[in-house]
Amino acid sequence: MVLFPYCKINIGLDILARRTDGFHEIETAMFPVRGLCDILEIVKADRGVGFSSSGLAIDCPPEKNICVKAYELMADRYAIGGARIHLHKVIPFGAGLGGGSADAAFVIKGLNELYGLGLDTAEMERLAAETGSDTAFFISGTPQIARGRGEKLSPAHIDLSGKTLVIVKPSIAVSTAEAYAGVVPHIPPIGLAERLAADISQWRGLITNDFERHIFTARPELPAIKDKLYASGAVYAAMSGSGSAIYGLFDTPPAQIEDQFEGFVHSETIA
Repeated sequence: MVLFPYCKINIGLDILARRTDGFHEIETAMFPVRGLCDILEIVKADRGVGFSSSGLAIDCPPEKNICVKAYELMADRYAIGGARIHLHKVIPFGAGLGGGSADAAFVIKGLNELYGLGLDTAEMERLAAETGSDTAFFISGTPQIARGRGEKLSPAHIDLSGKTLVIVKPSIAVSTAEAYAGVVPHIPPIGLAERLAADISQWRGLITNDFERHIFTARPELPAIKDKLYASGAVYAAMSGSGSAIYGLFDTPPAQIEDQFEGFVHSETIA
């Protein structure tokens, strides 16, 4: 079985409060980016799990990879046999694109199909939430408003069809710990869902990512990328999640956009 775990962008990210469990209460919209994906192969085995990888180097031992953790969670809950998992990594790390979370979600979906478990979406989302805060999103892969620590999902009515999405990931990475260390939780006067209902031409300045304020101060390369996306004609630009990827949405495909940035650049027209 070969699967293609795709990534996501965050459209708005409000950090509302610090929780007693050490996490933060957030509200964000997640939108799937189907053109930028990893490649995941899962085959049955007699017992246990084997993991290998190619593509971008993964900086943790195989037994700690989130794909292995997802398998172990499934094996602990259900009567499944073993699996051999190979991950070809394309989605960049430390980008706020949810690549690792997508891989875990697709392991859960793949094992469900491979072993005929018959789990529904809600059950797979509950399992996925145990592996990471935004993993549940990738089970259905439709635009969602995420609340709680990112695991409480509800449909988001976001139509970006026809828009061109450009994602720029510079060589620097931002860890989740670094991102949350500088936040000041607050509740905005207008909820994110209401702000998202505005026309995309009004999103600039209206829909914000609370991580940007302190991360942009510490990493001036990032606001420079955002400014350049706007200068190139983006109708909206923002950092995705905790960064460091910056994306822009364009009404028409910008010419030779890849030549304007250093690092990783991905461009696709949203169907």
